[in-house]
Amino acid sequence: MSDLKDELAALRIERAPMDVAGGHRWVKWLVVIVLLGGIGAAGWSWMNRERPIEVEVATVGERAAGAQASVLNASGYVTARRRATVSSKVTGKVVEVNVEEGMAVREGQILARLDDSTVRAGLALAQAQAEAARGNMRESEVRLAEARVTLRRFQQLVKDGIGTQADADRAQAEVDSLIARIASAKEQVVVAERQVALQQAGLNDMVIRAPFSGVAISKDAQPGEMVSPVSGGGGFTRTGICTIVDMRSLEVEVDVNESYIGRVRPNQSVTAVLDAYPDFQIPARVITTVPTADRQKATVLVRIAFAELDPRILPDMGVKVTFLREAGDAAVPAAQPTALIPKNAVKQDGEQAVVFVVTGTTVERRAVSLGGTDGDRLEVVAGLRAGERVVMSPPPTLAAGSLITIK
Repeated sequence: MSDLKDELAALRIERAPMDVAGGHRWVKWLVVIVLLGGIGAAGWSWMNRERPIEVEVATVGERAAGAQASVLNASGYVTARRRATVSSKVTGKVVEVNVEEGMAVREGQILARLDDSTVRAGLALAQAQAEAARGNMRESEVRLAEARVTLRRFQQLVKDGIGTQADADRAQAEVDSLIARIASAKEQVVVAERQVALQQAGLNDMVIRAPFSGVAISKDAQPGEMVSPVSGGGGFTRTGICTIVDMRSLEVEVDVNESYIGRVRPNQSVTAVLDAYPDFQIPARVITTVPTADRQKATVLVRIAFAELDPRILPDMGVKVTFLREAGDAAVPAAQPTALIPKNAVKQDGEQAVVFVVTGTTVERRAVSLGGTDGDRLEVVAGLRAGERVVMSPPPTLAAGSLITIK
């Protein structure tokens, strides 16, 4: 039995032990290859992905039903046609100021007084000189009456043959001299009265009055300061007491680019909106176009009058105006609201106008039907609704379904 076991053992083949480390090495290389392949595929996909296009968008506006279309928009400022910095006619020291900012004043109201002590003294002197001139004239008139009596006596004596003609001639000469003296005295009286009037005018100039009714918007002098109608007398001399604005003369001045001035006509209807009150629309009309251009700005000044004044309208406020289309320029305003979009949002595809409407992160290409113009916008008859967003100046690579990112 043992022999059989020995023979079977001799037939057994001895195998080399397995190299465990070599087997693990092949597994690692396989994992690395798979990872590199996955990274390469991901990199290729990322490099060839669809990149979003950066665009600018605008919201579709709307013009209310029955509202009139515009032909031009412009910006300007509220100005006062009657506005004055009130000063004195003479140089003097301010002793009284009766005005404050925001105070309503009426025409002729006393705003301030200057020191008038010197002028009053001059007036008193002129009045005394005038009275003295009148006294001299009255004395000459009395002497003239006496000289005429004397002349009549000498003339009677000559007729009676008692007096001489020489005496009568001397009496006549005295009368003529006194008449001439009285005439000169009258002229002296007139001169003295003119001096009184001049001093009185100087005294009146010491009182500064409002030239028209309005509202004081600034107070420029205080009691004790010097004021002068010119900027002489040093840097501490004021040239005005206060500034008054006639609120009834408020209007709008806008600079219109000369390329569009042909759209503006006298008495054209305008809508004005103050920057301070964007929801406050003020009806207005064009007064005139100033017939000159600013060569630096290439603009023309247009004056616009408010149809009705409002306490909220103040001088120097910023205002935006919309020049409305005249009745003869287009049909009657639409009975339904009209969608409005910027002109550069429309792209022409042959004879068809198209826009790109934003839908989430992509865009939709949509054909639209256009109407007339409304300032710098276009009327959309069909294809868009108010509130939708459209792409401004669509890039050439933009197509339907393109991914976008909004600036």
